[in-house]
Amino acid sequence: MPGLPPGLIVFERGWLSANNILFTGRETTALVDSGYCTHDRQTISLIEQSLEQRPLDLLLNTHLHSDHCGGNAALQNRYPGLQTRIPPGQARHVRHWNPEALSYTPTGQQCPPFGFQALLEPGTEIMLADRPWQIHSAPGHDPHSVILFEPQSRTLISADALWENGFGVIFPELEGESAFAEVEATLNLIESLAPQTVIPGHGQVFSGVDQSLALARSRLAGFLRDPRRHTNHAAKVLLKFKLLELQQIERASFITWAVQTPYFGVMQQRHFPEMSMPAWLEQLMADLVRAGAAAVEGEMILNA
Repeated sequence: MPGLPPGLIVFERGWLSANNILFTGRETTALVDSGYCTHDRQTISLIEQSLEQRPLDLLLNTHLHSDHCGGNAALQNRYPGLQTRIPPGQARHVRHWNPEALSYTPTGQQCPPFGFQALLEPGTEIMLADRPWQIHSAPGHDPHSVILFEPQSRTLISADALWENGFGVIFPELEGESAFAEVEATLNLIESLAPQTVIPGHGQVFSGVDQSLALARSRLAGFLRDPRRHTNHAAKVLLKFKLLELQQIERASFITWAVQTPYFGVMQQRHFPEMSMPAWLEQLMADLVRAGAAAVEGEMILNA
């Protein structure tokens, strides 16, 4: 992979699990982000094969969406001495496990409860593979997210703040909180760091960061002009995520699941009050089928 510092391996995962970044230093090993819970056996297998007989010492989460921390509990069970560090913003909700405040109940996603021992404080550094990595606050996609930057190699772990062709859903906007400006500020921060190589939360490692930033800013401008476009995009992402998890589901059951999942009600009431919930969901599913992201067989909706 281009420009990566020594002692770093990237496991590029599918869209149900975020990418995992494994560090092997002289004395300690570390993993950034643990994937989704239904992939935890594969996550553990990838780590075991790479570490051979070494234990995993440190687990870091860039943020606490289920696709980034859903494997935490399994890793903590596999490696009893594992120290877990999370961003500070939702520490109280992890300490006193609150799946609603942590977004798992509102999005209809799974995340087994886990604990933590320390925080990833923005403005500080952490040693990974014997190099100091800067911790930066990166609100927007998630108000509590952090990104990690290693200035010598100019490597950035961007989580969902920047992908090669965009960025993650801006979840605070779905809840009625302004966050488009935070996305822009985070993109400006990334530009100021001038990374040479970016390890995103999803997709391949990439360079050509200026082009990716331009694409991200263009996408953001489109959402600013038409917030309903962002809402439709977010709703389709959540539907696709559930299809990736289940692989297939009866159309009626899929609609029932979405109606009972709080985020869909919030989105529909804020941006599409003129449509009934079932009509809006049918339109979203039709969009997924047209895009080749889903398929229909009789009464079944299938992942594609």
